[in-house]
Amino acid sequence: MSSTSDIRMVDIGGKPVTTRMAEARGYVSMQIKTLDLLEKGKLPKGDVLSTARVAGIMAAKETYRLIPLCHPLLIEDVAIDFALDKKASAVQIIARAKGSGKTGFEMEALTAVAVSGLTIYDMCKAVDQTMRLENIRLVKKSGGKSGTINLE
Repeated sequence: MSSTSDIRMVDIGGKPVTTRMAEARGYVSMQIKTLDLLEKGKLPKGDVLSTARVAGIMAAKETYRLIPLCHPLLIEDVAIDFALDKKASAVQIIARAKGSGKTGFEMEALTAVAVSGLTIYDMCKAVDQTMRLENIRLVKKSGGKSGTINLE
């Protein structure tokens, strides 16, 4: 077992500042009747997707406070989009975070998806106890030494 002395923030001091972007995605699956209520704006807590968008943006900005050892980054933009997938009975969440820095924005995009999904879950749980937050993953990143990487 390792000791806590092995834990440290990575030194990025010698890295160049480059424009960077990360895109993450995930899903909240639910009953079709819940998806219909969400689409019609008829859930008890109000406008689910607008609230989830704001929550995700706020979470991206606070990632360094939530995830140990993450560097605080100057975020230039966070965009969160949703797609209602009636066939899968799910809300797809797409988050993009970008800015100029010495390290990437993967954690900010992933955190935005997770918190957006948790917000959707919270706002729908009164009518659906079967929901699942699923398949949160990084799908693309660009900038820095590794250039552009498409994972899907």
